Amino acid sequence: MEMIGRALMAILLVVLAAAAFPSVAAANAESFAPAPSPTSDGTTIDQGIAYALMLLALVLTYIIH
Repeated sequence: MEMIGRALMAILLVVLAAAAFPSVAAANAESFAPAPSPTSDGTTIDQGIAYALMLLALVLTYIIH
């Protein structure tokens, strides 16, 4: 019975030690600056207009034929 108690104590010690190490590593970690927000350089607007014009051409093609 005493052997089971020692085994449980050893397992508990290992679990507590493993739980303590990540928190120590996180406390010493450097904090990085947040990433800048994405900005539109006009290419997405141009692509949207191109898709709209292609859709219009497709619709007109089906209407004409």
